[in-house]
Amino acid sequence: QVQLVESGGGLVQPGGSLKLSCTASGSTFSTFSMSWYRQAPGKEREMVAQITSTGGSNYADSVKGRFTISRDNIKNTVYLQMNSLKPEDTAMYYCYAVRIVGITELGYWGQGTQVAVSS
Repeated sequence: QVQLVESGGGLVQPGGSLKLSCTASGSTFSTFSMSWYRQAPGKEREMVAQITSTGGSNYADSVKGRFTISRDNIKNTVYLQMNSLKPEDTAMYYCYAVRIVGITELGYWGQGTQVAVSS
């Protein structure tokens, strides 16, 4: 079992920056692919950024060039640096950890952290 705790959300003006953190319990963090998802009111949850266990990353088109995902396997933490924030980035942001064990996919969600972009 892995527990994920997000932090770093808040209210920011358009054009501003925030850095989200997600810290995982346990000793197997480095074996997980980590992702950030977001869900705005009335919309489906969408993947924002992903970083694999080997450090490869990919991003949603809507955040490319503005957001950066990174991980620190010593601190069991994944980060999401968000720059040039727009009102449409307003959402609840969730951390997701996943790995494949045999034929089983093990996935864990955090509780979310709210990001609001408004003037």
